[in-house]
Amino acid sequence: MLDRMCVGDVARKHHIQLRGADGALRYEECFTRDGFDGPYTILYHLRRPHTQRLAPVKHGWAKPIDAGMRELAKRHYRTPALATQTGPQIDGRIALLFNDDLIAGVAFPTAPDPVYIADGDADQLIYIHQGGGTLRSVLGDLAFAQGDYVYVPRGLTHRFLPADGVAQHWLWFSLIGGIHVPKQWRNEVGQLRMDAPYSHRDFKRPTFDGPRDEGLRDLVVRKGGAWHGFVLEDSPLDAVGWDGTVYPWAFPILNFQPRVSSVHLPPTWHGTFAARGVLICSFVPRPVDFHPEAIPCPYPHSSTHCDEIIFYCDGNFTSRRGVGPGSISHHPMGLPHGPHPGSYEKSIGTTRTDELAVMLDTYQVLAVTPAGLAIEDANYQDSFV
Repeated sequence: MLDRMCVGDVARKHHIQLRGADGALRYEECFTRDGFDGPYTILYHLRRPHTQRLAPVKHGWAKPIDAGMRELAKRHYRTPALATQTGPQIDGRIALLFNDDLIAGVAFPTAPDPVYIADGDADQLIYIHQGGGTLRSVLGDLAFAQGDYVYVPRGLTHRFLPADGVAQHWLWFSLIGGIHVPKQWRNEVGQLRMDAPYSHRDFKRPTFDGPRDEGLRDLVVRKGGAWHGFVLEDSPLDAVGWDGTVYPWAFPILNFQPRVSSVHLPPTWHGTFAARGVLICSFVPRPVDFHPEAIPCPYPHSSTHCDEIIFYCDGNFTSRRGVGPGSISHHPMGLPHGPHPGSYEKSIGTTRTDELAVMLDTYQVLAVTPAGLAIEDANYQDSFV
């Protein structure tokens, strides 16, 4: 959650009457987290927002399946090989890795979502590696572009409209425990600290223009890993105003302000967002370590409590050979890992890096799906010898 927004027509106090110019009563909806104890947004609708009728399920991406036990090894997945998948993102998301806290995958949407979506299981965070478009929700339209993280709160009625004629390649995370700004970046009143790696101004917010009717009445809801179908009586985008802190946003990765030290900093200094069991880091172009004897390349390390995945976006990845834009490396806990042979030594004397990447550390072991196995680089483990 960021800060409070208040747009459109709202009552002067919670839970009292709001009427239109014609005297018609508006319907208040409390969109809450953690029961009624957490952040919330209050919306005001033209009609009752809870008039769903059961219907057959026609859309929804597939639940991840564990491909089974594998040898402990460093892994590399080439996601551009999956770009043959087409259609809307609601049907075309491909899960690659998962555990009880997280599902990670890719999508290559070529069409708008034909239904409204409400994910009752998890917050969604999507990194737009290629493409752009609009996230449309009951809270307004949120424009997003290449290089943006896009956040969708759990339970929000929405759909994605990819830009026409633009190739799309998205990295998506389903975060079961919710997403938040790491606590070290906030002060005691919840404001982003002045030494945080971003400010409130760096985030894009939805633009609210009032009620609209797109003619769509179908809604799919994910709960318990399964999709459920409904038909709505009216357009769900009928809010006349809202007030609160729960809303979608987009954050351009290049707005992340990197930290530089005389010696190499651990990846936690690149922490951008956090979730239950997950830390999400952004590696952006930056000067490197400036101690006269510094070794700028990441040091070999044994992460005994974390699985690590890195999605490579752009630039020269000094610690890795054979990876390119769209690659995902997966280094499991319990197995030491580090740069490819020669990279550690070669980095000495460099002054900056142009790498752009998204990294996740997870505190539970990640299982791979059959789709992940199908795009695995079988030679990656031996490439470190």
